[in-house]
Amino acid sequence: MSAAILVALAASGSTSTSSQSSSEPAQKEAAKASSEPSKPSGPHYTASQQNAIEAAHNYLNTSAFSKAGLIEQLSSSAGDKYPYQDAVFAVDHLQVNWNEQAVQAAKNYLSTSSFSCQGLIEQLSSSAGDKYTVAQAEYGAKKVGLC
Repeated sequence: MSAAILVALAASGSTSTSSQSSSEPAQKEAAKASSEPSKPSGPHYTASQQNAIEAAHNYLNTSAFSKAGLIEQLSSSAGDKYPYQDAVFAVDHLQVNWNEQAVQAAKNYLSTSSFSCQGLIEQLSSSAGDKYTVAQAEYGAKKVGLC
């Protein structure tokens, strides 16, 4: 019997599992709880790590980021101020296609400015810019048809 059912049974004052009527509500409650989405968690995730993962997801839902750029956003004093190690942990626990993030960033730049192929690659890969790897920046520039 699962721990959720035992907790529900204990809370209802019923410890008997032989009666279907007393365990049925507990089973429904346990099924409901297991079907609801939850924050990423694990026995080794601290609250700060869980919150950093959630913040990283939120950033990626609104804008394109490189791995290094997202870590900086999460950990910098001008950003979310998570401890650097928690920011790295969070980003390492995401399922992100960084090449596609570079494509989106390239599209965003081209929607507001004009760039040469090399200029866009440098902007995307610059340590003062988006911090994509050169390979990711090249991929992004090629996918938007600039190179």
